[in-house]
Amino acid sequence: MQTLTYTLVDVFTAQFFGGNQLAVFHDGSGLDTKIMQRIANELNLSETAFICPPRKPQHQLSLRIFTPQVELPIAGHPTIGTAFVMAYLNMLPLYDGMNEWIIEEELTDIAVTVRKEGEKITTVEMIQPLPVFGEVFERQALVADLLSLPKGELDTRFPIQTVSSGIPFLFVPLRSLAAMREINFRTDVWERHFSGDSNRQHIFTFTTETEHDDSTVHCRMFAPAMGISEDPATGAACGPLGAFLVEHGVIDNGDEGHFFIRSEQGIEMGRPSFIDITITKNSETYQEVKIGGTAVVVGRGELYIP
Repeated sequence: MQTLTYTLVDVFTAQFFGGNQLAVFHDGSGLDTKIMQRIANELNLSETAFICPPRKPQHQLSLRIFTPQVELPIAGHPTIGTAFVMAYLNMLPLYDGMNEWIIEEELTDIAVTVRKEGEKITTVEMIQPLPVFGEVFERQALVADLLSLPKGELDTRFPIQTVSSGIPFLFVPLRSLAAMREINFRTDVWERHFSGDSNRQHIFTFTTETEHDDSTVHCRMFAPAMGISEDPATGAACGPLGAFLVEHGVIDNGDEGHFFIRSEQGIEMGRPSFIDITITKNSETYQEVKIGGTAVVVGRGELYIP
């Protein structure tokens, strides 16, 4: 019997029992895909991450990421959370100030920056792939039905559109916090009209009304295709979210092409999460998409496999 050690961390929060939970297994080398997937299903968190040796010696690690049902080619909170855990456990050399690492993921290599001030890890940031804008979904009544909302609660100033930085999300603008709170996601509608198209399987709703004064948008995300009924913090969606907000003029003009956005999510689930998004755009071209936040280590455990 093999014993695997993991650290449990809450990501995109500075408080215990907030943010998005993540199990980070310290040594995934030698584990095959099937057993990793079964472990993720056993733990039943939004994502479970496995640290593996890098394929390129100049990089720091390779990372494999699983939801309860599928392996992901790239993800936000597992990347941020794993880097935080490695820094917290001194698994890599860590210096005061900025520490720059490369994490190999299935889709691409991800540049990560870990900031340390004294004994504290203050922030972790990752650069995401540049956004790709997809279809505009015109069937507004169907989307309203999916969310169990009147059609008038959709914010028709902006499109319902797919945007991807590695994983496509269908972004649905709503008019108010009240509408966000009233969402009742209908899996029967999703199964009939959304599940068969990878460009609109993952539903990301948002409004510019926020609970917190320093937030820009209030968000909820639903991903039955991943085995996630609702996600308390979705890092992989936040780069595309920021690009959507910039592209459609949802937020004010940035400072010389730099846009700073804070997303709040998970509040309806009792797990408040905060993700900082930085978009750099010159004229019509996106130059950089970056997300970041902090995390809290909440525990450590062992899992046994035959």
